[in-house]
Amino acid sequence: MKILAVDTSALTLSVALTEDKKPVAQTTLNTGHTHSETLLPTLERLMDFASWKVSDVDLFAVSEGPGSFTGVRIGVSFVKGLAFGGKTCVGVSTLEALAYNMLGFKGIISPVMDARRGQFYNALFESDGKTLTRLCEDRAISAEDLEKELEKYSDKTVYLCGDGYEIARKMLKNENIEDTPEALWKQNAYSVAMVALKEYEKGNATDDTALAPKYLRLPQAERERLEREQKGK
Repeated sequence: MKILAVDTSALTLSVALTEDKKPVAQTTLNTGHTHSETLLPTLERLMDFASWKVSDVDLFAVSEGPGSFTGVRIGVSFVKGLAFGGKTCVGVSTLEALAYNMLGFKGIISPVMDARRGQFYNALFESDGKTLTRLCEDRAISAEDLEKELEKYSDKTVYLCGDGYEIARKMLKNENIEDTPEALWKQNAYSVAMVALKEYEKGNATDDTALAPKYLRLPQAERERLEREQKGK
């Protein structure tokens, strides 16, 4: 099965092509350019190198959130366009894909994405080195509450990953948190492809029409509008 995977949920842009679990081609950019500028040319170059056409793709995978509202929207909209006409799609949790980066580590995997306002987008997973077990749903959580929750796993090693890594590493005081190699902090489209393949094999696929972003909070502009309305009452 040929899989095309995209992750634009944060500042990192990652695109990957895989043949089942075999990586075929991958590019990850941390250049500061906007995803709307780099996503299409990046994919075109990868497709050329791999001698693939869009019509060759069996499964379109994308990180559907949480993450940057603009970033998630760009990635999902882009994949919807590629898969137009009812082709098979799988949207995956950004946090689960981040956790998959750490699959070879044994312990508690805690992805932390900077959600602003003193919160992280977070979920907890347990890894035995070969498989991930989800311990909670994706959520927005404060550093204080996350620190308290991680105390429940004081007998296990905890690893953080995600664009909130450096912030969380400073704020969380749990002594069982170990350093994570920097190369594993950020989004990786190969991980998106592998999580999508697992979901596809479980029968959790959709098409371009049903594929949609998943946000854990309202966009900032909407939150500010509601706050103004509350103050005006």
